[in-house]
Parts: sequence; C-alpha cells; structure tokens
Amino acid sequence: MPTYVEVAVNIPSIAGVFHYHLPPELEGRVRAGHLVMAPFGSQTVYGVALGFVARPEVPETKPLLALVDDAVVLTSHQLGLAARLADTSLAPLAACVALMLPVGIAQQADTLYSQGEAPPASPSPLQNELLAELEKRGPLRGRQLERALPRRNWRAAAAALVRQGALAAAPMLPPPRVRAKFIRTAQLSAPPEFARANLQGLGGTTATQARRQKMLEFLLREPGPVDVAWVYAESGGKLDDLRALSEQGLVMLREQEAWRDPLAGLAYDPAVPPVLTPDQARAWEAIRAALAEARAGQIVRPILLHGVTGSGKTELYLRAVEETLQHGRQVIILVPEIALTPQTVRRFLARFPGRVGLVHSGLSEGERYDTWRRARAGGLAVIIGPRSALFTPLPELGLIVVDEEHDASYYQNTLQPYYHARQAAIDYARLAGAVCLLGSATPDAVTYHHARQGRITHLELPARILAHQDTVRAYRKRLGEAAARYQAAGDQATAAGLPPVSVVDMRAELKAGNTGIFSRALHAALADVFQKGQQAILFLNRRGAATYVFCRDCGQALKCPRCDNPLTLHGGVAKREALLPNQAAGGHLICHHCGYTRQPPKTCPNCASPRIRHYGMGTQRVEAEVQALFPDARTLRWDHETTRRKGAHEVILSHFINQRADVLIGTQMLAKGLDLPLVTLVGAVLADVGLTLPDPFAAERAFQVLTQVAGRAGRSPLGGQVVLQTFMPEHPVIQFAADHDFGGFMAQELESRRALGYPPFARLVRLETRAASPASAQRRAEDLAAQLRGWMAREERRATELIGPAPCFYARLGGEYRWQIVLRGPDPASLLAGRPLADWRIETQPQSLL
Repeated sequence: MPTYVEVAVNIPSIAGVFHYHLPPELEGRVRAGHLVMAPFGSQTVYGVALGFVARPEVPETKPLLALVDDAVVLTSHQLGLAARLADTSLAPLAACVALMLPVGIAQQADTLYSQGEAPPASPSPLQNELLAELEKRGPLRGRQLERALPRRNWRAAAAALVRQGALAAAPMLPPPRVRAKFIRTAQLSAPPEFARANLQGLGGTTATQARRQKMLEFLLREPGPVDVAWVYAESGGKLDDLRALSEQGLVMLREQEAWRDPLAGLAYDPAVPPVLTPDQARAWEAIRAALAEARAGQIVRPILLHGVTGSGKTELYLRAVEETLQHGRQVIILVPEIALTPQTVRRFLARFPGRVGLVHSGLSEGERYDTWRRARAGGLAVIIGPRSALFTPLPELGLIVVDEEHDASYYQNTLQPYYHARQAAIDYARLAGAVCLLGSATPDAVTYHHARQGRITHLELPARILAHQDTVRAYRKRLGEAAARYQAAGDQATAAGLPPVSVVDMRAELKAGNTGIFSRALHAALADVFQKGQQAILFLNRRGAATYVFCRDCGQALKCPRCDNPLTLHGGVAKREALLPNQAAGGHLICHHCGYTRQPPKTCPNCASPRIRHYGMGTQRVEAEVQALFPDARTLRWDHETTRRKGAHEVILSHFINQRADVLIGTQMLAKGLDLPLVTLVGAVLADVGLTLPDPFAAERAFQVLTQVAGRAGRSPLGGQVVLQTFMPEHPVIQFAADHDFGGFMAQELESRRALGYPPFARLVRLETRAASPASAQRRAEDLAAQLRGWMAREERRATELIGPAPCFYARLGGEYRWQIVLRGPDPASLLAGRPLADWRIETQPQSLL
C-alpha cells in the first residue's frame, strides 16, 4: 500500500493543500518539512510536505517526482506555527507555509524541450524555426524559447510536435534565482621546501618573475586556501600567473563556497557587560528563572519588559541571549524596522562576534539565502531582523525577543496571511518550548492589559540609566553640569529623570503674529543648541514639502486619479545643490498610497487659473526652513525618500553620530529606539498629526510615537528638553505625553475601549472588498452583510455585532473603491471559519479600521 503525503504547493494563486503518494524510490526518505517536486496539472512545482495521511481525499493520487533537499526546509515547530497562523488569521495554510520558505525557491518549474526521434510531419514555418533553434543550441527551457521566439505562439506549435514525437518535453526545475556563491581559491600544492627552492625561473620577464614570486611567498605564509583576490592584491598578479604556477605543480586552484555575510564591513565597538542596576537585577532574576523553567520543559508565560526609554532593556536582552546560548539553544531578536537594525546589530555583534545573522528585505537575495542556510545548519546562534526574521529555521530555538513590541510595523497587512508578529512570536515560543520576551517603553494596550491580568509576566524598569559614573564625572568636569541633576543607580551607574517637555500652543503663536513653522520657543531652543555645538532632532510625521496643493480661485485640490487622496509636493521648496531621484527642479507631486507621480500643473485643471498654492508642511519644507533661519546649520533628512538605497540608514546615522550634521529631520523612523547621546533637543513640529483620525486606535498610536520620539532627548549627561508644538494643547494625549505619564494615559484609554467595546475587551474582524466602481463595492458589501446577519441569527450569536457596511476612510486606493464590514464580539473569527470568502480581504487582528 502506498504512503500518502499532504503537500502545500508553492503557487501564490493556489489556496489549498493536496494529496500525493510516494513512489518506491522516495519511500522512507520524505519527512514533514521536506521540499519536494510535485506534478500540478500540466506543471511541475515546488511543494512542502506537511505530513502523512492514512486516506487521501481523491480516489487517484499522483506520485511525488523528487526530493529537492535532504534537509527539511521547515522544522516541526514551524509547521505547527503555520497551522496556528492559518487557524487564527483565516488564511490558507499554503500561504502561511510560503511565509517560511527560503528566498529564491518560490517559482514554478519549467519544461525542457529537445529534439525527438520521429521526423516532423509537414511542419509549419514556426515549427521549423523552433526545431532550427534546438538544432543550433541544443535542449532549451521554455523561458529560453520565450526569449528566442518572442510574441509568437510557439507553445502550441511545440505541443503539436510533441504529439508527433518530433519534439521531447520533460518537466524540470529551472536554476534557482539564488544559488550558493563560489569563489576561486589558491593554495600551495607542493611542500614549502620545494616551493622555496623553485622561487626562481617562474617567468620569462623580470616583471612576471616578480609577480609570481610574490604570489608564492604570500601562499607560503598562508596555511590553507586563500581567495585569489587576496593573492592578486598582495602580488599585483592575475589569474594567468596562478595558472602558470599550477602547471608547474606549485599551486592548486579550486573553487569553494563563500558565505555572503551582510555584516561584513560593519564596524562595531567591543562591549563589556556593565554592572546591572537594582531594577535591572530584579528583572534579570525573573527572566533567568523563566529561561530555566523553559529548558526544564515547563510552559512559560510571555514576559513584558516595560521600561522607560533609556532604562537598559537591551542589556537584559543581551544577558538573556547569553544565558540561552550557554545552554546550546538559539535566539531570534525582532526589531520593528531596518532603521533600528544598525545600532542593535552593533550591540549584539560586540557581545557575540561571529554568531549573529541578519535577516531583512534590504539585504540582497544572496545574503538572505546564505543566512537562511547557515541558520538551518546551526551555524548561526542569533538571528536579528524585522517580522520576517521570525520564520528563520532554527533547530533549537530557546528565546524570542520582540523589541518595541508596540510598533505597528510588526503587523503584516499587504499580503495574506494578515498577522501580527508579536502574537506569532508568542505562539511560536509556546510551540518550541522557548521564552518570549516583549520589550517597550509604551506597551500595546492589549499587551499591557494582559500583563495586568497576569496572563503575561510584567517586569518594570522605571528609571532611565544615564551613564557609567566615570562618564558622568568626565562630562561634569568638562561642562560644569550640576551634580544635583543626577542620582545613583547602583554601584557604577547614574540615573536621571526623563527630559522636561514644553507644550507650545500654535494658536497663540498665530495670534502673536508668528506664521512660521517654528514657535518662538522652538526657534530659541534650536539657536541655543547650535550655539553650544550640540544636536537636535526635528520630528514631523509627514514626508515631502507640502501636503496639500490647491487652486486659490476655485478651491480645487489636486488629488491622485487612482486613490482620491491629496497629492504631496516633493522638492522645489528651496535652492538645493542636489535633487531627489527622478525629481524635476520645480518639484513633483506624489501619492503616498499608490506611488502615482506627476509634475505640478501650471494652471488649475478645473478653472485654468495659474494661482496654484502649496499648503501644509513635510520634512523637506522643515529642512528648508531650518536652512533659511540658520544658514550655518548642517541638516540631515531621514525619511522614505532619503533611505531608499541599501545602507542609507547606516550612512545617515553615522554622519549624525559623528557630528557631521547639527539637526536630524525625520518622520516616525526617529521614534524607533535610537540612542543618540549628543541630542539635547527634540522638537515635534506638529504633534497633532493623527490625533483626529476616525480610528479607535489613533490615540494610542499618537501617544506612543510622541513618547518614543521625546525619549531621544537627554540620553547623556548633557541633558535635554522636548518641545511639542500643537494646535490642541488641551488634548489628553498631548497632556499625558508631556508628563511622560504612560499609566495615566493607559488607564483612560482602556476605560474608553471598555465603554466602546474595542480590544482588549472584544475581538474584531475586518472584512474589505474592492471594486472598479463604488456601486459594485457597495452592492458586494451589502450582500455579504445580509449573509453575515443570517449566519449570526442561525448560530444565535447575540454577543456578536456587525458594524457597517460602509465605505473605508480611504475610500479609493489604486483605482479601486473600498467598502468594509467590521464584526465585533467574543470570537467573531469563528463565524467565518470554513466560509467561501476567498475574494474578501479578512483581518482577524486589525490594527486600524481606516
């Protein structure tokens, strides 16, 4: 009786899993988690074996074709996580499995065509061309023939030849998009004494003799294979010289695999673990005890490390990693975005040199592929990256750290499955018998509520650690800082309070005649910082130069033709030596939702008036204003436009840390846990952004970003201050942020959510449909709403509420109209399980209802 296998095929458009049987040659070789080749219709595709089944779902199964790799591509814990994700997100299991597949493997197989044994019968001109191409070049893949015979229906012609026997077609896997990297190496192949005795007579000219002699002398000093690039650099020689030495029996040329290391060339400072403060020591004992319990096979609750900005959370991460590695287990460190990665990587590199791997979308495919393979083989002990790093196959996972666990970038909202990496990390740790450590200065409301309830262990770090006492004494001697500002935090560390925050009412500034971007208080603070040779951060949660472009005569606003959202002006606000990529001298308009770009019109498209005005502000305009007010100030901008190139974040940070700029102007990237000791001023140019959005999570997001960005100031003995400019100074979010009062804000926020029935006191499911016309979108939404009400009535779900249907806040995106339905209740997702809703976008943990 054959063995039946359940396989998730790796085709994005296919939602299910399928049953196959093992041919005799694969019996006993295939295990759950293996990458296999499988027939699928007329194609051959990759798939992942999920497990064995006693009885297939179809009467006749096809055999698997091949085992691609003897090592599994998914561990048993990863397979369990994929099943859990599919269950909680209502996404197809195959889509969840695809999240975890290695880079370069997700493509369909091809067909290899070669000449057959039978002669063609009355071939057409196209068939003759095809046969001639094969005669000339030998067997060719389908993609190669596509390039050789473009825009021709050659596949039908080939199929006819195959039926005649004049052409042979065999399924095959194309070369992977990413292959292991190989380098040529050179090594001494003769005994050293023989090589030294033959240093003369290596070339016909003096120059050739000198090059080849230097090569031999260099290889005599190297005990093993050396990259030929090093040999060339040392000797000035070339490959022909090495080949000549090889022919004389002196040198052995080989190729060997080289790992593409994304950390190569990244400078870092060695670090010695500091002595812990009393607060850190208490938290560390609890973390160490949890790690020991997990190793003993006990189920451990997730841990929330709740510490103010600069309280030393990262040092506790490092200690937890060290403890985990000492017991032969591995670690995943999640950070919100690549912007955080450079400084975080340095900390871990310093403590664990040679054992850290980096995973994120900014790496080349080769770097990601090699990191994946090294981790799978147990060659890397620590993986650092954003949410995608969670799916790295570590055979002995012992710890998952989710730094800045509140951050919205942990939520995947572009492709299925729609999931939150924080919850996935908690589930994964439970499956793997590992510890999940969550860290934040402003924990997510749901996480905080669960910690208060005891479902998550709650550890607090209430004090900011300023610096080692020797560092503080040096600063005080140099700058004359008052000793009263600081207080001891243990034997060797010094603590300081969070920076004072000034709230500036911009309405009063307007009444006083100040129509500029900067209030008088912020202007004076900037002048003081520049005069002292210190640094400032200016935060604005908007890109571009102007956020609203309209006609002053008819009021027509320029909107994206595909999204109906206002176009943003980029560039053209000041004389600049360099322009952005693809930017005209007068600026250009961009839609930040779909990427639509156009040049600014000279006249209004509605009334033909030339009076087009740019209103509002973005990071480019703030930068131009700083340059106008402080011509000698050196500015750096840190936003999406300036960080497109690989390594741009690192370059900008390096310039700022090394004082090549006086002010850093940026968006939310600035709120991502950066440690910039020379920053003594943070100015939130417009703190109101996002406060008035019609979303139940808007207040929490605004409070988090303001608190986080305020935490960038005063992280050294230089001290610091924060200025929040706002048109709503009385708003509770502004007041709580100004007082650094997380507890007060969260008490009010949770009470509001309890009254309104939002998480953590209820669960939400968001269903969205899109259509080319608003009427179609509305009709589809109303039809589904009627179905949902029927299902709720039949199942007597009195506690589940249907909200809508209604147009989304951003009613049109990418040329499509959007309508949504929200289900709210104890378990609304279970109402939809197994229902035929494949053409609807379903989010079971929505982070926004916009």
